[in-house]
Amino acid sequence: MLVSKTKPRNLTEKNNASSEDRAVFFISDRTGITAEVLGNSLLTQFESLSFKKITIPFIDTPEKAEGTLQSINQENDKNNLRPIVFATIINDEIREIIAESKGYTIDFFKTFIGPLELILENRSSGIVGLSHSIKDTEEYHTKMDALNFALAYDDGVNIENYQHADLILVGVSRSGKTPTSIYLAMQYGLKVANYPLVEDELNHEHLPEVLNKHRNKMISLTVKAEKLSSIRSERMPNSNYASLKQCQKEVEHAEHIYSEYKIRTLDSTNSSVEELATKIMLITGLERKISS
Repeated sequence: MLVSKTKPRNLTEKNNASSEDRAVFFISDRTGITAEVLGNSLLTQFESLSFKKITIPFIDTPEKAEGTLQSINQENDKNNLRPIVFATIINDEIREIIAESKGYTIDFFKTFIGPLELILENRSSGIVGLSHSIKDTEEYHTKMDALNFALAYDDGVNIENYQHADLILVGVSRSGKTPTSIYLAMQYGLKVANYPLVEDELNHEHLPEVLNKHRNKMISLTVKAEKLSSIRSERMPNSNYASLKQCQKEVEHAEHIYSEYKIRTLDSTNSSVEELATKIMLITGLERKISS
């Protein structure tokens, strides 16, 4: 059981009166990733609320389902707040057990599979775990090759082999290059290198030749200095590296470089990794190499 807690951004007066967070369960007969993604997408619409998030994967037997039912009921009885249950479960017996809990269950498969069967005039397979299984060995190896590439070419390493990259992300330190590179590898199968602009390059507003000759592959990430300072302070508090003045200086010089060399630029300040990746795919015209 994986438990996390999300804090509210702006609690209303009513919510401040409660010291308890509503429990949200993500339950699946496999990894739980689909339930988490879909469920969290819905929860983002309720910014004033705080949730205690609990992921329970691999609920693939009635016995495990009974144990999960008890966990849901315990959370309900603990603070008299009805838990929300997001579920992706294929097996009817297991689904029915979860539905008997005291939680409010939103079962994504039950909601959508039935209507799809009607419109497609075809029965679903009912096979557990197809969305995250290795159905295509070639695609799986493409994903793993892309992930290994992102790790091997992270943070300016192996710059002499950038000709093998599908994409090169450039930016100041902590602007979001590494997580975006890894996400593009995992979700799109792209080989992405990333390069951090260092002090000498920033001060002279100069792009290294090894990057300049691959400008057609480049996307630069910029970020507001205040956000950058906050991110860096988590890693190195009270340092010059994290100071607002240093961050302002680096961002200003970096943006001059992007403008001078006409590098396509995205602002990562308020964008998630998923949003950045989607925007990158749109502006570059790169094609997905794997189905998911």
